[in-house]
Amino acid sequence: MDDSPPSTPPQKPAAPKPAAPKPAAESAPEAPRTAAQIQTEANIKARQEAAAKTAAAKPQTEAQRQTAANVKARQEAAAKKKAEQTKVIVRPLAAPTKVRRRHWGLLLTFLLFVAVPVCAAVWYLYGRAADQYASTTAFTVRNEEVSTASDILGGLGSSLSGGSSDADILYEFIRSQEMVATVDAQMNLRTLYTRHRDVDPLLTFDPEGTIEDLTDFWQRMVRISFDSGTGLMELRVLAFDPDEAKAIAVTIFDESARMINALSAIAREDAIRYAREDLELAVEKVKTAREALTAFRVATQIVDPSADVQGQMGLLNTLQAQLAEALIELDLLGSSTRVGDPRLEQARLRIEVIEARIADERRKFGVGAPGDTSYATTIAEFERLAVEREFAEQAYAVALANFDRASAEANRKSRYLAAYIRPTLAEKAEFPQRILMVAVVALFSFLLWSVAALVYYSLRDRR
Repeated sequence: MDDSPPSTPPQKPAAPKPAAPKPAAESAPEAPRTAAQIQTEANIKARQEAAAKTAAAKPQTEAQRQTAANVKARQEAAAKKKAEQTKVIVRPLAAPTKVRRRHWGLLLTFLLFVAVPVCAAVWYLYGRAADQYASTTAFTVRNEEVSTASDILGGLGSSLSGGSSDADILYEFIRSQEMVATVDAQMNLRTLYTRHRDVDPLLTFDPEGTIEDLTDFWQRMVRISFDSGTGLMELRVLAFDPDEAKAIAVTIFDESARMINALSAIAREDAIRYAREDLELAVEKVKTAREALTAFRVATQIVDPSADVQGQMGLLNTLQAQLAEALIELDLLGSSTRVGDPRLEQARLRIEVIEARIADERRKFGVGAPGDTSYATTIAEFERLAVEREFAEQAYAVALANFDRASAEANRKSRYLAAYIRPTLAEKAEFPQRILMVAVVALFSFLLWSVAALVYYSLRDRR
C-alpha cells in the first residue's frame, strides 16, 4: 500500500463575492429621480435577479450559499429600513385643549350679556306688557282741478320751484303738538295711555309727563305710512282698547279734514284777493266818474250837451236862412222903392236884429267876447267826463270778469280729504310684537357680546 496521502482534486478558485449594497442608513437623502434613473435601477435589479437565478442553478458550496443568504438578508434589511424612512408620520397640529379660567369667564359674560336680557325681555313682554289694539285708516288729499295745457306748464314750474304739497303738510300736522293737544282735549289721551301704568311701566305713558312727552309717546302710538309719490297716507293707531283706537283714528281724520278745508279756503282767498282788490278799485273809479258827470250836469243844467248843441246849431241855421231872406227882401225893396221908404227901414232893422241874434248864438259856441262861457268849453268838459266814465266802466267790466274767473278757478281747485279705508275696529291684539322684540333683543345682545369677546381676544393675542 502506498502510505502517501490521498491526492485531493484541484479546487476551483472561489468566485469573488459580490459587493454588498450599502445600507440605506448610510446613503444620502435621495433626490428626486428621473425616468432614466428609475429605468437604470430596474435594469440593474433585473440583472441581479438573473445572476441569482444562474447561481442558484449551479451547484454551490456551503460558503457560497451562506454568502448568498447574507446578501439577501442585507438587502431585505436595507429595503425595510428604506420603507421605514419613507413612511409619512402625521403628527397632531395642536395639543388637546383644556378648560381654562378665561373659558369660564366667556361663558359667564354670555349669560350676563345674552341670556339674562333675553329672559328679562320674555318675562316682561309675556308677563307684564299690556295688549295694544290697532285701528287702520287711509286717505289722500284730492282736488277738483281739471288740468289744461297752461295748468300743466304751471304745475311743472311749481314742481321745479320745490313747493310743499298738501299731503306733506298733512303728514307733519298729524305728528305735531297741535294735533296731540286737540285730540287730548277731546278724548283725554293722558287717561287712556296711563290706564295700565302700574302693570306695564315701560310701554305706557307717564301721567306726570309734559305735552312734549305726550307728543313723543303719540308718535310711537300713531304710526304713519306716507308715499310722497302718490300722496297716499295710511295711519295705524294703537290703544289699549279697540273702541278707543277707532275713536282716536276717527278724530284724527276729522281734524285732518278740517285742516285741509282751512288750507283750501286760504288758497281760494289768496287766489281771488287780487281780483277783488282790482274790482273794488274799478268800482271806486266808476263812482267818481259818475259823480263828476252828475255835478257837471247840475252846474250847466244840460243833460246832454250834444243834443243841446244840435238844437243850437238848428237855431243858428234857421237864423242864417232868415238873414238871407231879409237881405234878399232888402235888395228887392231897394230896387223898387224910393229912398226914405219906411219898408226899407223895417227891412234894415230886421236884418240888424237877425245879425245880432246870430252873433249871440255864435258867441255861445266860443266866437264872442273873452270871459264868456262857450259851448265849446262846455262840450270839451263834458266829453272829458264822459270819456273818464266810459273808461272806468270798461275797467270795471274787465275787473268783474277777472273776479268771476278767479272765483270759478278757486272753486275748481278746491281740496278735500278722501278716505279710501275707513277707521277699522280690531278684534285681536297684535301689539306689542313680542316675538319680534325678543328676537331683536337677542340679536343685539349677541352682537354686543361677540364684539366684546373679539376685542378681549385681540388684546390678549397682542400681549
